[in-house]
Amino acid sequence: MPVPKVVIVGRPNVGKSSLLNWLARKRISIVEPTAGVTRDRVTYLMHEGDQYFELVDTGGIGVVDSDDLSADIEQQINTGIDEATLILFVVDGSIGRVPLDLDVSTRLRKVKTPILLVVNKCDSPKNDHEVSEFYALADAPLVCTSVLGDRNRDKLLKAILRMLPPADDFDIEEGERVAADPELKLAIVGRRNVGKSTFINALAQTERMIVSEIPGTTRDSVDVRFELDGKSFVAIDTPGVRKKKSLANDIEFYGLTRALRSIRRADVVLMFFDASQTISMVDKQLVGEIAEQYKPCIFVINKWDLGQEAQMTTEKWSKYLIDALGSMKHVPVAFITAKDEVNVKKLINLAQTIAKQAQIRVPTAKLNAAVQALIERNHPPMRGNRPAKIYFATQIGVAPPTIVVKCNDPKLIDKGWQRYLVGALHDMLPFPEVPIKVYYRSRVKAESTDPSAEHLDNEPEPDVSEMVFTGDEPLDLELPPDDA
Repeated sequence: MPVPKVVIVGRPNVGKSSLLNWLARKRISIVEPTAGVTRDRVTYLMHEGDQYFELVDTGGIGVVDSDDLSADIEQQINTGIDEATLILFVVDGSIGRVPLDLDVSTRLRKVKTPILLVVNKCDSPKNDHEVSEFYALADAPLVCTSVLGDRNRDKLLKAILRMLPPADDFDIEEGERVAADPELKLAIVGRRNVGKSTFINALAQTERMIVSEIPGTTRDSVDVRFELDGKSFVAIDTPGVRKKKSLANDIEFYGLTRALRSIRRADVVLMFFDASQTISMVDKQLVGEIAEQYKPCIFVINKWDLGQEAQMTTEKWSKYLIDALGSMKHVPVAFITAKDEVNVKKLINLAQTIAKQAQIRVPTAKLNAAVQALIERNHPPMRGNRPAKIYFATQIGVAPPTIVVKCNDPKLIDKGWQRYLVGALHDMLPFPEVPIKVYYRSRVKAESTDPSAEHLDNEPEPDVSEMVFTGDEPLDLELPPDDA
Protein backbone atom coordinates (compact mmCIF):
# COMPACT_ATOMS: atom_id res chain seq x y z
CA MET A 1 0.00 0.00 0.00
CA PRO A 2 1.43 3.45 -0.88
CA VAL A 3 2.05 6.12 1.74
CA PRO A 4 -1.34 7.71 2.63
CA LYS A 5 -1.83 11.26 1.35
CA VAL A 6 -3.71 13.85 3.43
CA VAL A 7 -4.63 16.56 0.93
CA ILE A 8 -5.56 20.06 2.12
CA VAL A 9 -8.19 21.79 -0.05
CA GLY A 10 -10.40 24.83 0.20
CA ARG A 11 -11.02 28.23 -1.30
CA PRO A 12 -8.22 30.83 -1.30
CA ASN A 13 -7.06 32.44 1.95
CA VAL A 14 -8.60 30.05 4.46
CA GLY A 15 -5.15 29.20 5.85
CA LYS A 16 -4.27 25.99 4.01
CA SER A 17 -0.54 26.72 3.73
CA SER A 18 -0.42 27.97 7.33
CA LEU A 19 -2.12 24.75 8.41
CA LEU A 20 0.51 22.61 6.66
CA ASN A 21 3.36 24.59 8.23
CA TRP A 22 1.69 24.38 11.63
CA LEU A 23 1.19 20.62 11.50
CA ALA A 24 4.70 20.06 10.13
CA ARG A 25 6.21 22.46 12.67
CA LYS A 26 8.29 23.78 9.78
CA ARG A 27 7.98 26.62 7.30
CA ILE A 28 7.28 24.58 4.18
CA SER A 29 4.76 26.64 2.20
CA ILE A 30 4.84 30.38 1.51
CA VAL A 31 2.15 32.15 3.54
CA GLU A 32 0.84 35.43 2.11
CA PRO A 33 -2.52 37.24 2.32
CA THR A 34 -2.50 37.43 -1.49
CA ALA A 35 -4.84 34.87 -3.08
CA GLY A 36 -3.22 32.34 -5.36
CA VAL A 37 0.24 32.14 -3.80
CA THR A 38 0.27 28.32 -3.81
CA ARG A 39 0.23 26.92 -7.34
CA ASP A 40 2.01 23.57 -7.28
CA ARG A 41 1.28 20.83 -4.79
CA VAL A 42 3.56 21.17 -1.77
CA THR A 43 4.18 18.01 0.26
CA TYR A 44 5.66 17.10 3.63
CA LEU A 45 6.11 13.61 5.09
CA MET A 46 4.66 13.31 8.60
CA HIS A 47 5.37 10.59 11.15
CA GLU A 48 2.91 10.49 14.03
CA GLY A 49 2.90 7.50 16.36
CA ASP A 50 3.36 4.45 14.15
CA GLN A 51 1.82 6.10 11.10
CA TYR A 52 3.46 7.77 8.12
CA PHE A 53 1.48 10.04 5.84
CA GLU A 54 2.10 12.85 3.39
CA LEU A 55 0.56 16.27 3.95
CA VAL A 56 -0.24 17.89 0.60
CA ASP A 57 -1.01 21.60 0.23
CA THR A 58 -2.91 22.69 -2.88
CA GLY A 59 -3.88 25.94 -4.55
CA GLY A 60 -7.09 27.72 -3.66
CA ILE A 61 -10.13 26.32 -5.47
CA GLY A 62 -11.75 29.04 -7.57
CA VAL A 63 -8.75 31.36 -7.67
CA VAL A 64 -8.33 33.57 -10.74
CA ASP A 65 -4.60 33.50 -11.40
CA SER A 66 -2.89 36.72 -12.38
CA ASP A 67 -0.70 34.89 -14.91
CA ASP A 68 -3.59 33.02 -16.53
CA LEU A 69 -2.50 29.72 -14.99
CA SER A 70 -5.88 28.93 -13.39
CA ALA A 71 -6.36 25.81 -15.53
CA ASP A 72 -2.92 24.50 -14.56
CA ILE A 73 -3.59 25.16 -10.87
CA GLU A 74 -6.94 23.38 -11.18
CA GLN A 75 -5.19 20.38 -12.71
CA GLN A 76 -2.78 20.27 -9.75
CA ILE A 77 -5.75 20.40 -7.35
CA ASN A 78 -7.56 17.64 -9.27
CA THR A 79 -4.48 15.43 -9.14
CA GLY A 80 -4.15 16.01 -5.40
CA ILE A 81 -7.82 15.11 -4.81
CA ASP A 82 -7.58 12.01 -7.01
CA GLU A 83 -4.53 10.74 -5.08
CA ALA A 84 -5.90 11.61 -1.63
CA THR A 85 -6.42 9.05 1.11
CA LEU A 86 -8.06 11.73 3.26
CA ILE A 87 -9.17 15.27 2.35
CA LEU A 88 -8.94 18.15 4.82
CA PHE A 89 -11.66 20.58 3.70
CA VAL A 90 -10.52 23.87 5.26
CA VAL A 91 -12.87 26.83 5.84
CA ASP A 92 -12.49 30.18 7.61
CA GLY A 93 -14.32 30.26 10.93
CA SER A 94 -13.66 33.97 11.46
CA ILE A 95 -15.94 35.11 8.61
CA GLY A 96 -18.37 32.19 8.32
CA ARG A 97 -19.58 30.27 5.29
CA VAL A 98 -19.30 32.01 1.91
CA PRO A 99 -20.60 31.03 -1.57
CA LEU A 100 -17.18 29.77 -2.71
CA ASP A 101 -17.18 27.30 0.20
CA LEU A 102 -20.39 25.85 -1.27
CA ASP A 103 -18.67 25.52 -4.65
CA VAL A 104 -15.85 23.55 -3.00
CA SER A 105 -18.43 21.44 -1.19
CA THR A 106 -20.24 20.63 -4.43
CA ARG A 107 -16.97 19.58 -6.02
CA LEU A 108 -16.00 17.30 -3.13
CA ARG A 109 -19.38 15.55 -3.07
CA LYS A 110 -18.35 13.86 -6.33
CA VAL A 111 -15.45 12.03 -4.68
CA LYS A 112 -15.63 9.01 -2.42
CA THR A 113 -12.54 9.91 -0.39
CA PRO A 114 -13.14 10.48 3.35
CA ILE A 115 -13.34 14.15 4.33
CA LEU A 116 -12.41 15.91 7.56
CA LEU A 117 -13.88 19.41 7.88
CA VAL A 118 -11.37 21.84 9.42
CA VAL A 119 -12.79 25.15 10.61
CA ASN A 120 -9.64 27.26 10.83
CA LYS A 121 -9.09 30.70 12.40
CA CYS A 122 -11.18 29.88 15.48
CA ASP A 123 -8.85 31.93 17.64
CA SER A 124 -11.05 31.78 20.74
CA PRO A 125 -13.04 28.86 22.25
CA LYS A 126 -16.21 30.93 21.91
CA ASN A 127 -15.82 30.68 18.11
CA ASP A 128 -16.25 26.91 18.42
CA HIS A 129 -19.95 27.41 19.21
CA GLU A 130 -20.55 29.43 16.03
CA VAL A 131 -19.55 26.82 13.45
CA SER A 132 -22.80 24.92 13.06
CA GLU A 133 -23.41 26.48 9.61
CA PHE A 134 -20.40 24.60 8.25
CA TYR A 135 -21.99 21.18 8.88
CA ALA A 136 -24.08 21.74 5.74
CA LEU A 137 -20.90 21.64 3.62
CA ALA A 138 -20.02 17.99 4.18
CA ASP A 139 -21.23 14.91 5.99
CA ALA A 140 -17.95 14.71 7.86
CA PRO A 141 -16.36 15.10 11.29
CA LEU A 142 -15.47 18.69 12.19
CA VAL A 143 -12.46 20.07 14.07
CA CYS A 144 -12.00 23.72 15.04
CA THR A 145 -8.43 24.99 14.86
CA SER A 146 -6.41 28.16 15.12
CA VAL A 147 -2.93 28.30 13.67
CA LEU A 148 -2.43 31.79 15.07
CA GLY A 149 -3.59 30.76 18.54
CA ASP A 150 -1.97 27.29 18.33
CA ARG A 151 -5.32 25.68 19.22
CA ASN A 152 -6.26 22.03 18.77
CA ARG A 153 -3.24 20.85 16.77
CA ASP A 154 -3.14 17.57 18.70
CA LYS A 155 -6.90 17.16 18.30
CA LEU A 156 -6.61 17.60 14.53
CA LEU A 157 -3.74 15.11 14.27
CA LYS A 158 -5.69 12.53 16.28
CA ALA A 159 -8.69 13.00 13.99
CA ILE A 160 -6.46 12.53 10.95
CA LEU A 161 -4.96 9.32 12.35
CA ARG A 162 -8.42 7.93 13.16
CA MET A 163 -9.53 8.43 9.56
CA LEU A 164 -6.42 6.98 7.89
CA PRO A 165 -6.08 3.25 7.18
CA PRO A 166 -4.76 1.39 10.22
CA ALA A 167 -1.00 1.15 10.42
CA ASP A 168 -1.36 -2.66 10.21
CA ASP A 169 -2.78 -2.24 6.70
CA PHE A 170 0.16 -0.13 5.66
CA ASP A 171 3.48 -1.50 4.48
CA ILE A 172 5.73 -0.33 7.32
CA GLU A 173 8.85 -1.23 5.41
CA GLU A 174 7.69 1.06 2.60
CA GLY A 175 6.99 3.81 5.12
CA GLU A 176 10.45 3.43 6.61
CA ARG A 177 11.95 3.52 3.12
CA VAL A 178 10.10 6.70 2.19
CA ALA A 179 10.84 8.33 5.52
CA ALA A 180 14.50 7.40 5.43
CA ASP A 181 17.05 9.95 4.36
CA PRO A 182 17.21 10.00 0.57
CA GLU A 183 20.34 9.04 -1.34
CA LEU A 184 20.75 12.69 -2.38
CA LYS A 185 19.02 16.04 -2.07
CA LEU A 186 19.34 17.90 -5.36
CA ALA A 187 18.58 21.63 -5.49
CA ILE A 188 17.44 22.65 -8.98
CA VAL A 189 18.27 26.35 -9.37
CA GLY A 190 18.50 28.88 -12.16
CA ARG A 191 16.89 31.99 -13.48
CA ARG A 192 13.30 32.03 -14.63
CA ASN A 193 12.03 29.81 -17.44
CA VAL A 194 15.15 27.68 -17.92
CA GLY A 195 13.17 24.42 -17.65
CA LYS A 196 13.58 23.46 -13.99
CA SER A 197 9.99 22.25 -13.52
CA THR A 198 10.09 20.35 -16.80
CA PHE A 199 13.17 18.55 -15.49
CA ILE A 200 11.39 17.73 -12.20
CA ASN A 201 8.46 16.25 -14.12
CA ALA A 202 10.88 14.14 -16.16
CA LEU A 203 12.34 12.78 -12.91
CA ALA A 204 8.98 12.17 -11.25
CA GLN A 205 7.44 10.75 -14.45
CA THR A 206 4.31 12.78 -13.78
CA GLU A 207 2.98 16.32 -14.16
CA ARG A 208 4.19 17.06 -10.64
CA MET A 209 4.96 20.72 -11.32
CA ILE A 210 3.13 23.31 -13.40
CA VAL A 211 5.06 23.89 -16.61
CA SER A 212 4.41 27.10 -18.52
CA GLU A 213 6.17 29.49 -20.84
CA ILE A 214 5.27 32.24 -18.36
CA PRO A 215 8.41 33.06 -16.32
CA GLY A 216 8.10 32.63 -12.56
CA THR A 217 5.43 29.92 -12.54
CA THR A 218 6.97 28.18 -9.52
CA ARG A 219 6.70 30.42 -6.46
CA ASP A 220 7.87 28.13 -3.68
CA SER A 221 10.61 25.59 -3.13
CA VAL A 222 8.96 22.20 -3.59
CA ASP A 223 10.49 18.87 -2.52
CA VAL A 224 9.70 16.05 -4.94
CA ARG A 225 10.73 12.49 -4.08
CA PHE A 226 11.59 10.15 -6.92
CA GLU A 227 13.31 6.81 -7.35
CA LEU A 228 16.00 5.73 -9.77
CA ASP A 229 17.62 2.29 -9.88
CA GLY A 230 16.03 1.40 -6.55
CA LYS A 231 17.38 4.48 -4.75
CA SER A 232 15.35 7.34 -3.30
CA PHE A 233 16.16 10.97 -4.13
CA VAL A 234 14.70 14.37 -3.36
CA ALA A 235 14.67 17.05 -6.05
CA ILE A 236 14.08 20.56 -4.71
CA ASP A 237 12.39 22.68 -7.37
CA THR A 238 13.07 26.34 -6.65
CA PRO A 239 11.53 29.56 -7.94
CA GLY A 240 13.26 31.15 -10.90
CA VAL A 241 15.50 33.96 -9.66
CA ARG A 242 15.85 37.46 -11.05
CA LYS A 243 17.63 40.60 -9.86
CA LYS A 244 16.63 41.67 -6.37
CA LYS A 245 15.68 45.17 -7.54
CA SER A 246 13.32 43.56 -10.08
CA LEU A 247 11.35 41.51 -7.54
CA ALA A 248 7.71 42.39 -8.02
CA ASN A 249 6.34 41.58 -4.57
CA ASP A 250 6.88 39.83 -1.25
CA ILE A 251 5.95 36.48 -2.80
CA GLU A 252 8.89 36.65 -5.19
CA PHE A 253 11.19 37.93 -2.42
CA TYR A 254 10.42 35.00 -0.14
CA GLY A 255 10.64 32.67 -3.13
CA LEU A 256 14.19 33.94 -3.71
CA THR A 257 15.01 33.47 -0.04
CA ARG A 258 13.82 29.88 -0.17
CA ALA A 259 15.77 29.22 -3.36
CA LEU A 260 18.94 30.30 -1.58
CA ARG A 261 18.04 28.25 1.49
CA SER A 262 17.50 25.24 -0.78
CA ILE A 263 21.09 25.61 -1.98
CA ARG A 264 22.28 25.46 1.62
CA ARG A 265 20.45 22.23 2.45
CA ALA A 266 21.23 20.39 -0.79
CA ASP A 267 23.89 17.72 -1.24
CA VAL A 268 24.42 18.68 -4.87
CA VAL A 269 23.21 21.78 -6.71
CA LEU A 270 22.13 21.55 -10.34
CA MET A 271 22.64 25.04 -11.76
CA PHE A 272 20.46 25.35 -14.86
CA PHE A 273 21.24 27.47 -17.93
CA ASP A 274 19.19 27.91 -21.09
CA ALA A 275 21.25 26.79 -24.11
CA SER A 276 19.64 29.52 -26.21
CA GLN A 277 20.41 32.35 -23.76
CA THR A 278 23.57 34.11 -22.62
CA ILE A 279 24.79 34.04 -19.02
CA SER A 280 23.25 36.85 -16.96
CA MET A 281 24.05 38.69 -13.74
CA VAL A 282 21.38 36.59 -12.04
CA ASP A 283 23.25 33.43 -13.10
CA LYS A 284 26.45 34.85 -11.63
CA GLN A 285 24.60 35.76 -8.44
CA LEU A 286 23.38 32.19 -8.00
CA VAL A 287 26.78 30.72 -8.83
CA GLY A 288 28.29 33.07 -6.25
CA GLU A 289 25.91 31.74 -3.60
CA ILE A 290 26.76 28.15 -4.54
CA ALA A 291 30.48 28.96 -4.29
CA GLU A 292 30.05 30.72 -0.96
CA GLN A 293 28.29 27.65 0.46
CA TYR A 294 31.00 25.31 -0.95
CA LYS A 295 28.32 23.12 -2.50
CA PRO A 296 29.12 20.41 -5.06
CA CYS A 297 27.59 21.65 -8.28
CA ILE A 298 26.88 20.65 -11.87
CA PHE A 299 26.30 23.25 -14.57
CA VAL A 300 23.31 21.97 -16.54
CA ILE A 301 22.81 23.33 -20.05
CA ASN A 302 19.14 22.63 -20.70
CA LYS A 303 17.22 22.92 -24.01
CA TRP A 304 20.30 21.58 -25.76
CA ASP A 305 18.20 20.89 -28.86
CA LEU A 306 17.91 24.67 -29.26
CA GLY A 307 21.65 25.08 -28.69
CA GLN A 308 22.40 22.61 -31.46
CA GLU A 309 20.03 24.43 -33.79
CA ALA A 310 22.07 27.57 -33.11
CA GLN A 311 25.25 25.70 -34.18
CA MET A 312 26.61 25.58 -30.63
CA THR A 313 28.91 22.77 -29.52
CA THR A 314 29.60 21.36 -26.06
CA GLU A 315 33.19 22.63 -26.33
CA LYS A 316 32.04 26.19 -27.09
CA TRP A 317 29.57 26.23 -24.21
CA SER A 318 32.10 24.79 -21.76
CA LYS A 319 34.66 27.42 -22.75
CA TYR A 320 31.99 30.12 -22.47
CA LEU A 321 31.21 28.99 -18.90
CA ILE A 322 34.89 29.00 -17.91
CA ASP A 323 35.37 32.48 -19.37
CA ALA A 324 32.29 33.84 -17.56
CA LEU A 325 32.65 31.87 -14.30
CA GLY A 326 36.38 31.23 -14.08
CA SER A 327 36.44 30.62 -10.35
CA MET A 328 34.21 27.56 -10.89
CA LYS A 329 36.19 25.88 -13.64
CA HIS A 330 36.30 22.64 -11.63
CA VAL A 331 32.50 22.27 -11.97
CA PRO A 332 31.41 19.57 -14.46
CA VAL A 333 29.02 20.49 -17.28
CA ALA A 334 26.05 18.40 -18.45
CA PHE A 335 23.96 18.93 -21.59
CA ILE A 336 20.32 17.83 -21.47
CA THR A 337 16.93 18.36 -23.08
CA ALA A 338 14.51 17.91 -20.19
CA LYS A 339 11.29 17.96 -22.24
CA ASP A 340 12.52 14.95 -24.25
CA GLU A 341 14.25 13.35 -21.22
CA VAL A 342 17.57 13.38 -23.07
CA ASN A 343 20.54 12.67 -20.71
CA VAL A 344 18.35 13.09 -17.60
CA LYS A 345 19.38 9.76 -16.06
CA LYS A 346 23.04 10.41 -16.90
CA LEU A 347 22.79 13.71 -15.03
CA ILE A 348 21.50 12.01 -11.86
CA ASN A 349 24.29 9.43 -12.12
CA LEU A 350 26.82 12.27 -12.42
CA ALA A 351 25.30 13.94 -9.35
CA GLN A 352 25.84 10.71 -7.40
CA THR A 353 29.47 10.63 -8.49
CA ILE A 354 29.99 14.25 -7.44
CA ALA A 355 28.41 13.60 -4.03
CA LYS A 356 30.71 10.63 -3.47
CA GLN A 357 33.73 12.77 -4.34
CA ALA A 358 32.74 15.26 -1.67
CA GLN A 359 32.80 12.46 0.94
CA ILE A 360 36.37 11.27 0.20
CA ARG A 361 38.92 11.60 2.99
CA VAL A 362 42.59 11.73 1.97
CA PRO A 363 45.21 10.22 4.32
CA THR A 364 47.39 12.85 5.98
CA ALA A 365 50.62 11.44 4.54
CA LYS A 366 49.25 11.60 0.99
CA LEU A 367 47.93 15.13 1.50
CA ASN A 368 51.23 16.37 2.92
CA ALA A 369 53.17 14.78 0.08
CA ALA A 370 50.98 16.68 -2.37
CA VAL A 371 51.32 19.99 -0.50
CA GLN A 372 55.09 19.59 -0.20
CA ALA A 373 55.38 18.92 -3.95
CA LEU A 374 53.33 22.03 -4.69
CA ILE A 375 55.49 24.16 -2.40
CA GLU A 376 58.63 22.96 -4.17
CA ARG A 377 57.04 23.79 -7.51
CA ASN A 378 55.86 27.26 -6.45
CA HIS A 379 56.87 28.57 -3.03
CA PRO A 380 54.63 31.20 -1.37
CA PRO A 381 56.07 34.67 -2.09
CA MET A 382 57.70 36.71 0.66
CA ARG A 383 55.87 39.56 2.35
CA GLY A 384 58.42 42.29 3.03
CA ASN A 385 61.34 40.48 4.60
CA ARG A 386 59.26 37.64 6.04
CA PRO A 387 59.07 34.32 4.21
CA ALA A 388 55.91 32.21 4.43
CA LYS A 389 56.48 28.74 5.82
CA ILE A 390 54.10 25.79 5.50
CA TYR A 391 54.56 23.19 8.24
CA PHE A 392 51.66 20.78 8.01
CA ALA A 393 48.35 20.00 6.27
CA THR A 394 45.51 17.72 7.30
CA GLN A 395 41.94 17.08 6.20
CA ILE A 396 39.48 17.70 8.99
CA GLY A 397 36.15 17.24 7.21
CA VAL A 398 34.20 16.17 4.15
CA ALA A 399 31.29 17.57 2.10
CA PRO A 400 33.10 19.78 1.32
CA PRO A 401 36.61 18.38 1.72
CA THR A 402 38.05 20.70 4.37
CA ILE A 403 41.80 21.10 4.85
CA VAL A 404 43.84 22.88 7.50
CA VAL A 405 47.22 24.23 6.40
CA LYS A 406 49.47 25.10 9.30
CA CYS A 407 51.96 27.91 8.69
CA ASN A 408 54.04 30.50 10.51
CA ASP A 409 51.58 33.34 9.79
CA PRO A 410 48.35 33.13 7.69
CA LYS A 411 48.75 36.79 6.69
CA LEU A 412 51.88 35.88 4.72
CA ILE A 413 49.96 33.53 2.41
CA ASP A 414 48.61 35.83 -0.30
CA LYS A 415 45.38 35.09 -2.13
CA GLY A 416 47.14 34.36 -5.40
CA TRP A 417 49.03 31.49 -3.82
CA GLN A 418 45.88 30.30 -2.03
CA ARG A 419 44.14 30.04 -5.40
CA TYR A 420 47.16 28.21 -6.82
CA LEU A 421 47.05 25.68 -3.96
CA VAL A 422 43.33 24.95 -4.32
CA GLY A 423 43.57 24.64 -8.10
CA ALA A 424 46.54 22.29 -7.86
CA LEU A 425 44.87 20.18 -5.16
CA HIS A 426 41.93 19.68 -7.52
CA ASP A 427 44.38 18.11 -9.96
CA MET A 428 46.34 16.01 -7.45
CA LEU A 429 43.66 14.76 -5.04
CA PRO A 430 40.64 12.48 -5.69
CA PHE A 431 38.08 15.31 -5.64
CA PRO A 432 38.72 17.17 -8.91
CA GLU A 433 35.11 18.32 -9.42
CA VAL A 434 34.02 19.45 -5.95
CA PRO A 435 34.91 22.58 -3.96
CA ILE A 436 37.79 22.38 -1.51
CA LYS A 437 37.74 24.49 1.65
CA VAL A 438 41.13 25.52 3.01
CA TYR A 439 41.89 27.10 6.39
CA TYR A 440 45.29 28.60 7.28
CA ARG A 441 46.32 28.46 10.93
CA SER A 442 49.36 29.75 12.80
CA ARG A 443 51.60 27.34 14.68
CA VAL A 444 51.09 27.70 18.43
CA LYS A 445 54.02 29.14 20.35
CA ALA A 446 54.46 26.08 22.55
CA GLU A 447 55.45 24.03 19.54
CA SER A 448 58.15 26.43 18.33
CA THR A 449 60.72 24.90 20.71
CA ASP A 450 60.07 21.40 19.38
CA PRO A 451 62.61 20.59 16.62
CA SER A 452 60.27 17.98 15.16
CA ALA A 453 57.68 20.67 14.50
CA GLU A 454 59.50 21.58 11.29
CA HIS A 455 58.68 18.14 9.88
CA LEU A 456 55.25 17.65 8.34
CA ASP A 457 54.65 14.10 9.53
CA ASN A 458 55.40 14.88 13.18
CA GLU A 459 53.05 17.84 13.53
CA PRO A 460 50.21 17.40 16.07
CA GLU A 461 46.60 17.56 14.91
CA PRO A 462 45.32 21.14 14.63
CA ASP A 463 42.87 22.72 17.03
CA VAL A 464 39.95 23.73 14.85
CA SER A 465 38.78 26.33 17.34
CA GLU A 466 41.92 28.38 16.73
CA MET A 467 41.80 28.37 12.93
CA VAL A 468 42.07 31.53 10.90
CA PHE A 469 40.41 31.40 7.48
CA THR A 470 42.04 33.66 4.94
CA GLY A 471 40.44 32.31 1.76
CA ASP A 472 38.76 34.42 -0.89
CA GLU A 473 36.22 36.85 0.49
CA PRO A 474 32.58 35.94 -0.26
CA LEU A 475 31.20 37.56 -3.38
CA ASP A 476 29.43 40.85 -2.71
CA LEU A 477 25.95 39.63 -3.56
CA GLU A 478 22.78 41.52 -2.78
CA LEU A 479 20.94 38.62 -1.23
CA PRO A 480 18.09 38.53 1.32
CA PRO A 481 18.93 37.51 4.90
CA ASP A 482 18.59 33.86 5.86
CA ASP A 483 15.73 34.56 8.25
CA ALA A 484 13.71 36.68 5.84
